[in-house]
Amino acid sequence: MNTSAADKNDKHKTKMQKQKQRIDSQIEKNSLEKGVMIFLTGDGKGKTSSAFGMVLRALGYNHKVGVVQFIKGQQLSGEELYLKNKLPDVQFYQMGTGFTWDTQDRSSDIEAAEKTWSVAQRMLKDNTLDLVILDEITYMLSFKYLDPDTIINSIKGRPFGQSVVVTGRGGGSRLKEIADTVSEVKEIKHAYNNGIKARKGVDY
Repeated sequence: MNTSAADKNDKHKTKMQKQKQRIDSQIEKNSLEKGVMIFLTGDGKGKTSSAFGMVLRALGYNHKVGVVQFIKGQQLSGEELYLKNKLPDVQFYQMGTGFTWDTQDRSSDIEAAEKTWSVAQRMLKDNTLDLVILDEITYMLSFKYLDPDTIINSIKGRPFGQSVVVTGRGGGSRLKEIADTVSEVKEIKHAYNNGIKARKGVDY
């Protein structure tokens, strides 16, 4: 090995040793064991997909999972079909009325939202559930279909070890305040805007 390559290796080793010390120190300080609230927001594609990825992660550890979907269309996505057909042990409930711009009936939408929320509320009180997904619930807040105080208090009052993942754009300022982790998915470009049809297995 020539001198230049050896110097680069030595510098790399020193840099990685310092980085390892910083990471190990942070891991040692983070000792609190509790459920977390994760908020996935933004105008980009992938919020629900990320949440379902966490469902699979939790199931890998034999955790108990509940999923509630607000304001999704009546056609199930690939993830939902898999949960229903392959993973019957996952508690799964979908509002299933179609999007509010399809129904165009505020009273009916509010009734459906309240019924769906009652399912979510039961999950948030269930200490046997390790993970609860509240998919697209922010729309219920931005459309004023559900009471924000009720939702916030239910999430804050859940069992100590239960984690919650909330997804959606809009209506989420108060959710950000109580979340332990907030990630924003930003749209840079989207195939749909260029006339490309949503693709089965990729977009839904």
